[in-house]
Amino acid sequence: MPRFILLPIIAILALGLASLDPIAEIGLSALPLAIVLGMLRGHFEHRTPTTDDCRFTLFCQQRLLRAGIVLFGFSLSLEQILAVGWQALLLDAAIIATIFTVGTWIGIRFFKLHRDVAMLTSVGSAICGAAAVLATESVLKPKQQHVTVAVASVVLFGTLAMFSYPLIYQFADMSEQAFGIYIGSTVHEVAQAVAAGESISGETLQTAVVVKLIRVMMLAPFILLLSSGLNRAAANKTEGGKIIIPWFVFGFIAATAVNSVVTIPESLLGALKLSSQFSLALAMAALGLQTRWITIKQAGPKPLLLALILFLMLIFGGYFLNLLLIIA
Repeated sequence: MPRFILLPIIAILALGLASLDPIAEIGLSALPLAIVLGMLRGHFEHRTPTTDDCRFTLFCQQRLLRAGIVLFGFSLSLEQILAVGWQALLLDAAIIATIFTVGTWIGIRFFKLHRDVAMLTSVGSAICGAAAVLATESVLKPKQQHVTVAVASVVLFGTLAMFSYPLIYQFADMSEQAFGIYIGSTVHEVAQAVAAGESISGETLQTAVVVKLIRVMMLAPFILLLSSGLNRAAANKTEGGKIIIPWFVFGFIAATAVNSVVTIPESLLGALKLSSQFSLALAMAALGLQTRWITIKQAGPKPLLLALILFLMLIFGGYFLNLLLIIA
């Protein structure tokens, strides 16, 4: 089956499955589902991809991914930031900076991982899972196997983290709202924030989602800062240095700004959100289709160990940071 037919089918199937209550309750969103379905289909694909197949796959992973991220900006607004206060904004920024910096340093220095694997795994843990990995791919230009390994490890421990919060709540000694801030600032993906928050209470759910969306919003300035830093590093090594500007980030910011100052009709807003989800699901399906278990196996245990360390940092370090900045 040609990929311009296969990939949309996988994306639609992932969106449909994610809307089912039993799957939604365990926090599996369309994006991880699209990756898994793509991987399953990819392992049974015996036909050699044609030139058109490769072009469409690349189109999904690059252009549709960026379009999906821009459209996702319409899900966010400045009012959401004001609703939880500046402390939550500071908390999200501190967690992103810490997880990315420490994760990259540990991955390169101690595990001797390739720079791209360490960075992609760290950014996926720090911000918003697989979507952050693929968004950062536009700046790093990594090899396909590096992206595959990072996404697999982030999805694995993001899912494990999600199931940990109801247990942690029994011993956390936090109010429902404070625990929602803790969830939003430390869980990997938005759908996981929904599932974890809902397992506690409605107030926890609302707070968790807002804080998590603020963290997602920080993907835009993060990518700009990363691109700028890599450009400076390249310029120091050579006399030139090609400037990489992730233009889609400005589209993301513009979409958020529009949603903050203009009342968008619910029907249009729903269509924009669905378009975003479909575009991102297509990108994830394309990634999954090219993912082979042998690639992950060849990478060895080190990427998984790095993701495990970041998981523990988010759960325990994030808890104490919440106590310091929010509860105190």
